[in-house]
Amino acid sequence: MSMVRYTRKELNENFSDKQDAEIQRLLAKGTVPDDQLDLSDMPEITDWSNAVRHNQFYRPVKQQTSIRLDADVLAWFKAQGKGYQTRMNEILRDAMIKELKGKYSD
Repeated sequence: MSMVRYTRKELNENFSDKQDAEIQRLLAKGTVPDDQLDLSDMPEITDWSNAVRHNQFYRPVKQQTSIRLDADVLAWFKAQGKGYQTRMNEILRDAMIKELKGKYSD
């Protein structure tokens, strides 16, 4: 994921004098290196067993391709409605992961 930065002029935003002063104060303060941050009021998380990812961060690059499918298979996917290509990809990904887990778990 790439970060995009805009100037105030690009955003065409007008800030109040109070907001401008706060922005200038924060910019003048600068940044603090990670090893100098005071995290004493934040408990360290040591148990990540209930953490859920929900594919929020990993987004593989999509590649356009052309494949030949049996007509009845394609009709079945399309009959399920919008998003049939995404469902096809999910099924193929699940099969790939299952095979890779079997290959590397031995």
